[in-house]
Amino acid sequence: MDLPVNPPVAPMLAKPVDGIPDGDYVFEPKWDGFRSIVFRDGDEVEIGSRNERPMTRYFPELVAAVKAELPERCVIDGEIVIPDSEGRRLDFEALQLRIHPAASRVELLATQTPGHFMAFDLLALDDTDYMERPFAERRAALEGALAGAGKSIHLTQTTTDREVATGWFSQFEGAGLDGLIAKPADGIYEPDKRVMKKIKHERTADCVVAGYRVHKSGEDRIGSLHPWNWAEQQPAQRTPRAAMFSRWNASKDLSFIPLRPERVVEVRYDHMEGPRFRHTAQFVRWRPDREPHSCTYAQLEEPVSFDLAEILRGPARGIEHG
Repeated sequence: MDLPVNPPVAPMLAKPVDGIPDGDYVFEPKWDGFRSIVFRDGDEVEIGSRNERPMTRYFPELVAAVKAELPERCVIDGEIVIPDSEGRRLDFEALQLRIHPAASRVELLATQTPGHFMAFDLLALDDTDYMERPFAERRAALEGALAGAGKSIHLTQTTTDREVATGWFSQFEGAGLDGLIAKPADGIYEPDKRVMKKIKHERTADCVVAGYRVHKSGEDRIGSLHPWNWAEQQPAQRTPRAAMFSRWNASKDLSFIPLRPERVVEVRYDHMEGPRFRHTAQFVRWRPDREPHSCTYAQLEEPVSFDLAEILRGPARGIEHG
């Protein structure tokens, strides 16, 4: 592989902010998937990840899509996502299952739950390195590079209109998206630097403390609490030993020490993935005024449904201006 930008490359990152910023920003939907940088040099394709480890072997259908839908020589930053069986929401659990050691299983899942690549930045095209160019210029070149895409590779929507972005923030969550990204229009591409801004939903829930994990420094300290909603336990729900190892790190013990379901804690979270918090919930305060049996799923805010297919189709090419 001999490109103007060669792997591995650490992707440019975003820092969280409390609200949608004012100023000269380009706003994009924040996709909830695997961050990946695609490198193509003719028949050579590599799909990098946020930790710079290749993801190529896990997504053979995307390797084929890159060869069919992208230019011969390019480096494109984006996100791998998987729609649910109805094509209406993102399915992060299905995406996680794609990381499997068995080649036969990888091939099967490539046909059962095929991935899509949401492209949102251009690092190189042909013999040109775009990393030192402003984002507005990179975006324009990306649109041209994706002229032949659309079945498995998609161009993410953008806008400079803060009002439009505000609408996306509330509407697109119903399709499983994760908030907004704000990119400085004149910013260059800076690998591994938090120069973008991310705006995510923030909610709270009251949960019963079902157990805790011991801190790595010793058994006399608590590392984390294990929250639980008071509801009829389903077979797939976690128990102290049911999901004791991580798919990403087989040596990491995820078991916890169970407690009597008596204490209630308020936690902060962004959104749900099925019956679970999508990301680690943050402690807010103890709730001695709440009864454990009152902490049910009924308290959780449900986003208004929104069809993922409408977002994948996208608007006409070009940054939408206010």
